[in-house]
Order: sequence, then C-alpha cells, then structure tokens
Amino acid sequence: MSTSRARVVHEGARVTPLELFFDLVFVYAITQVTQLMAADPTVRGVVRGMLLLALLWWCWCCYSWLGNRVHADDDGARIVLFGAMAVMLVASVTIPEAFDDLPGGLPGPLVFAACYLVVRVLHLVSYWRFSQGDAALRRQLAVTCLPMLSGTVVLVTASFTSGLTQTALWALALAVDYGGVLLTGVSGWRVHSAVHFAERYALIVLIALGESIVAVGVGVADLPVSWPIVYGIVCGLVIAAALWWAYFDVVAPTAERVLHAASGARRAALARDSFTYLHLPMIAGIILLALGLKKTMNYLAGADGHTPSEHLHGVGPYALYGGVLLYVLGHIGFRLRNLGSVNRVRVAMAVALVVLTPVALLVPAWAALGVLTVACVLWIAVEVRVYGGARREIRESIHAPAAH
Repeated sequence: MSTSRARVVHEGARVTPLELFFDLVFVYAITQVTQLMAADPTVRGVVRGMLLLALLWWCWCCYSWLGNRVHADDDGARIVLFGAMAVMLVASVTIPEAFDDLPGGLPGPLVFAACYLVVRVLHLVSYWRFSQGDAALRRQLAVTCLPMLSGTVVLVTASFTSGLTQTALWALALAVDYGGVLLTGVSGWRVHSAVHFAERYALIVLIALGESIVAVGVGVADLPVSWPIVYGIVCGLVIAAALWWAYFDVVAPTAERVLHAASGARRAALARDSFTYLHLPMIAGIILLALGLKKTMNYLAGADGHTPSEHLHGVGPYALYGGVLLYVLGHIGFRLRNLGSVNRVRVAMAVALVVLTPVALLVPAWAALGVLTVACVLWIAVEVRVYGGARREIRESIHAPAAH
C-alpha cells in the first residue's frame, strides 16, 4: 500500500464513484438487518437489529472519515476500500447468525466479531499510513486503538454467550467503542472538505430511504396486485418523500454551510457530533420505518392470514410510528448541535407521533398507515408555511452561485 501517491483531500472535494461503490455493501447490510427484524418481530429482535445497525454504522463512519483524509480513488486507498468491502460483505452475509449460530459451517457470531475487528484494524492501520507528517492525527489514532480493541474483546466474548447476556455484551461493546471515541476528544482529527463530508452522509440517508421504499414492495411482490396494495404503496412513498423533504430541502445544505464555516478542532467536533453520532438515530428511524411498512403491507395484501381491516399487532405499529419519531428526534438534535436552536414544528411533530401511536393500535391497518401519511404531509406543509421566508432565503443563497 503506497503512501507516496496518496493525495490529501482538499477543501471543495466531492464524493468519488468508488465511495458510492463502497456504500453498496452497506445497502446490502441494511437489507439484512431489516430482514432479521422482520423474521423476529419482537422487542428482542428489534433491539438486536438496532445493535447490529449501530455496529455497521460505526464501521461505515470510520471509512467516511478516511475518505475525507485521502482521495479514495488513489491506488493505496482503493486497495483499502476493496479490502474493507470484502470483509463487510462477509459480515453482512453473517447477519442472520450474528447472534444465533446456524447448524453447520463456521461459528456465525464469532465470524461476525472477527469481521468487525478486521474492518476496524484495517481502517486504523491505513489511516496511520495515510497520516504521514501529521503527528497530532497519529496521536489521535493511537489513543483510538484502546476503545476499539476493548470493544472488540467484549464483542468476541459475547459470541460465546447467548440470550440476554449476549445482547447486553453487544450493547457494552458498542458503548465502549462509541464512548471511547467521544471521550478521547478531537484534537487530532481533521475534516479537510466540508462539502465531501456532508455529501457523504446525505447520500447514506438517501440510501436508507431507498430501503424504506424497497420494504413496501418486497413483502407483496409475490401477491396479486389489489387496491389495498396500491394504497399502501402510495402511502409508503408519500411518507418516504416527507422524510426526504425534511432532510434535503434546507437541512442538508444548511448543515454543509455550517460545517464549512467552522475550522480546526471545532469543525472536527461538529462533524463528529452532527454527522457521525446524530445521523445514527435518523438512519435507525428510517430502518424501523421500513420494518413497520413491511409488516403493514402484509395486512393490506392479505398475507399470512391478515386483512386490511385488522388491527396492527406486535412491533409493527411501534416500528411504523416510532421509526418516524426517532427520525424527527435525530433532526431536532442535529439542528440543536448545528445552529443552537430548536425547530418547534418538529418538536410538535414528535409529540403528535407519541400521541398517535396508541391510536394506531385501535384502528384498522389501512387507517393506521393513512393517519401517519397525513401527519407527515401536514408536518411538511406546516414547515413550508411557518418557515417560508427563511426557506426561500436559504434556497436562493444555495442556488445563487449557479445563476452566474
């Protein structure tokens, strides 16, 4: 792996095709997590799915930072990304037995833990090589090794346990790794291109939204089309469109501008908190929504003995409404960290979702989906109305350079 040709990313650099190619593995991993929760639609299944997502997210974030240090299309970086993709793909295939080993073959939980270790070590070693001449960054990387190795030891230990103990050890492993990076500070980290960094995370939000759309169709792909199915497809798309609007209309470009205006350690801290940490609840919310949509479509399609007029049962309604709630809460935290202010409409939307969740348990499946759809449409409509002036100014400033 040559470092002589490694080019440090410059301000204004954008996401490369190779990084998008890298994200395809994450797409498959997200699909696997959704299917895992769908196969075990219990509190235990959802908790395990969220733990898996958090671990995969951490791996992905590591390489988003690496890609902001060195150009991903340089030869050395290409080799690193291809290697990480191979290991991540193995980990993704192993997701169905990340907790419960299937008969025959290799021990699934241990293979998954080993893949996590390899991906993290590959990231730190390559980051070290590409940080030649930056003593502060190398000190930061050295400090980061401790929580990474500690968390991995806990994860490997968890692979030899089962049940609640195993789940608790997974949570502990993630707490050690996430918390360790938070506690070690940002003195050595660098964000070389605000545009690249913000775009990287915006694209992963888009990928997650794609999973919510896929979930609408996957559950009914083998069933004859009907009016309830058409209704469900339209509602699912409208909800996904509302979530897209909430992020990409003004939030994404505003966050990019705030990150661009910051510098040094302040920029690194902002990137870590706003993107690496606070985007996780957004992604988790979208994945939970995908689970809820998949379960609701079974009712609308009459699959597994359900009917559209039947009430939603199990984790379905909680995933449906709770997913959007988690997404909204992520946005509230995101704005608070970036701008130091609170979006009142989104706070009201969060409260409304909490109030409406019990209602979703009492009405037919089609009505529960319809109520959520209407709530999302009203949310966006009210924001456009309340923040119309500020929204126009932001959008005009964003597109102003293109007009010259």
